[in-house]
Amino acid sequence: MRGLGGLAPRSLAARFRGSLRFKLLALALGPLLLAVPILVGILAGWGAVYYDRLLITKVQSDLAVAHGYFDQVKQGVGRRIETLAGSERLARALREQPGPAALGELLRELQPQLQVDFLILLDSNGRVRAASSGPALGRDYSEWPVTRRALAGHAETEVAIFEPGWLTAIDPTLAEKARTPLIATRNAQPTQRNEETRGMVMHAAAPIASSAREAGGIAGVLVGGLLLNKNLDIVDRINEIVYPEGSLPLGSVGTATLFLDDVRIATNVRLFENVRAIGTRVSAAVRHTALDLGRTWLDRAFVVNDWYVSAYEPITDASGKRIGMLYVGYLEEPFQRARWVALAAVALLFALTVAVAALVSLRLARHVSQPVERMHFTMNEIEAGRSEARVGARLPELADEDELAELAAHFDRLLDRLAEQTEALQRWGRELDSKVAERTQELALANQTLRSAQQRLVMSEKLAAIGQLAAGVAHEVNNPVAVIQGNLDVLRETLGNAAEPVMDEIRLIQDQVFRIRLIVTKLLQFARPAEYAGYLEPVPLDQVVQDSLVLVAHQMKKTSVAVEQDLRATRPVSVNRNELQQVLINLIVNALQAMPEGGTLRLASGDREENGIRGGFVAVGDSGPGILPADRERLFDPFFTTKTSDGTGLGLWVSLGLVQRYGGRIGVDCPPGGGSVFTVWLPNETEANPVAGSGTA
Repeated sequence: MRGLGGLAPRSLAARFRGSLRFKLLALALGPLLLAVPILVGILAGWGAVYYDRLLITKVQSDLAVAHGYFDQVKQGVGRRIETLAGSERLARALREQPGPAALGELLRELQPQLQVDFLILLDSNGRVRAASSGPALGRDYSEWPVTRRALAGHAETEVAIFEPGWLTAIDPTLAEKARTPLIATRNAQPTQRNEETRGMVMHAAAPIASSAREAGGIAGVLVGGLLLNKNLDIVDRINEIVYPEGSLPLGSVGTATLFLDDVRIATNVRLFENVRAIGTRVSAAVRHTALDLGRTWLDRAFVVNDWYVSAYEPITDASGKRIGMLYVGYLEEPFQRARWVALAAVALLFALTVAVAALVSLRLARHVSQPVERMHFTMNEIEAGRSEARVGARLPELADEDELAELAAHFDRLLDRLAEQTEALQRWGRELDSKVAERTQELALANQTLRSAQQRLVMSEKLAAIGQLAAGVAHEVNNPVAVIQGNLDVLRETLGNAAEPVMDEIRLIQDQVFRIRLIVTKLLQFARPAEYAGYLEPVPLDQVVQDSLVLVAHQMKKTSVAVEQDLRATRPVSVNRNELQQVLINLIVNALQAMPEGGTLRLASGDREENGIRGGFVAVGDSGPGILPADRERLFDPFFTTKTSDGTGLGLWVSLGLVQRYGGRIGVDCPPGGGSVFTVWLPNETEANPVAGSGTA
């Protein structure tokens, strides 16, 4: 055992040194097996970095849009307050010097128009003169930064944090609206608080324009504000602007949020299916970056229940203090899933490449090593006295232009002379057999062509006879119809008013004459289809389909067939309405007859361009047994029918002629699941020039 253990490694190494095949395999596969894993790793790392950079760039641009809208809302509040402060209506009210109650009533009337939650009128000292709700008269608001700026003659709009007492003094309902229970949130910074009672207010102040100036040059200040706590309109509007429907691929969902400190006070992030995550808190890492360091967070973050590609921007008050955050972000999981699928596809592609390369390398190594081995073996055979041995016989796949093949050819040439003569005789015999088979096949093909021509000739004679018969019938019927029409006109003119008692009967005769003429027209159209077309008109496809369903309703009542419709055609086609209706009724009736035990009739329409020509299509499908391939090739031949009891075999042939007359086509398809679908396509504007009229024989 010890001897075998010592010999095995040495014999393997000796075999490797003495084997050309092993050396070629190592040379071909070694670099590939080393390079491919490195390339896959580099691609995965680079792709992940670049992919994350794209996601961050996307959310950064989303934050810029959200910031712009937030500033727009802020400016809108300030602009509306400034407009009211400088309005003639307010100035006139102040000149009339009404009491606080009248001014308060005016402010309550104007508050909804300004889209704010409160309005306060201050005098030139910053004390309450009147308000839309609760502030006590004389209360001092001169310490507010926006009020100080307004008392100095400049309008100002800021976002500020109002303590619960301020909110209660302004309007108790605002304090109640701002009260938000805190919800324990994963990864949030620990806190002892259980509710948030402060309010984030977007408020503005503007000096009042008045001709009656008081001391200091200011008649007063108008203050208005909008509470952002639970203001869902703002965050929903931000979400609609930043993430409109369909803007995010792969089923991702966008969200927007306003934070007071680290608490969500207005958001469209869902805690549960229909419950917004108001009262949840941001993670400690995001809070530290945005509120403590004052930097914008652009990275993935855990938002309530899922990971989002997120952007958080600090919101500051008038003094520059960071009081909250503006957030936008979208669900990361669909993008991560897409990235892993892409990486798996790349890895699979590389694996397939390695496998193919290994197979090719094995084959090439065999092609190079095997000739050397066979040549060595053949030399030994010849030395042993077996003269029939050949290198080429053992290696028939050897390439003629290869150096090894050339060497083998020189070695085998003398012995191959006799074999070549024998092969020549055998080849001549095979060629003779092949020529006999070719001549036999040509005769069979010619015989088949002759039979087909005879069938077409017989069919043409039948059609010509039917056409002559139809034309003759039309001619003979038209003459008495013309006599009836003429005598009916003479009768109406001769009787005059005396014909009133039988006018209904005269109209009935007139209608029947018109019906006879229509039948004659159809006969002529069948006899000379190329010369007899109907009037062209723009026809809505969906309407013709509905009309056709009404006309076959009596047949549908006899069956248990369900109808499915998918009608989406928007452009009319140029065709004769009655002829198109005739085609569709024919196809619908055929579909119903294909489902005697019941099934589903499917009708679809739409716009479709074929060969650069705009047009529309109508598809009539059934759930029947389908059409055999042999029958499918002859469907549109005249007199061909698969019905045993009735049917002339002319319906599809006539329908095809009607559609082709207007530059259209009819196609048939049999889906794998069963049934058949006939599709009629017609152009919106046809190049055909049909001759209108009823015609006579």
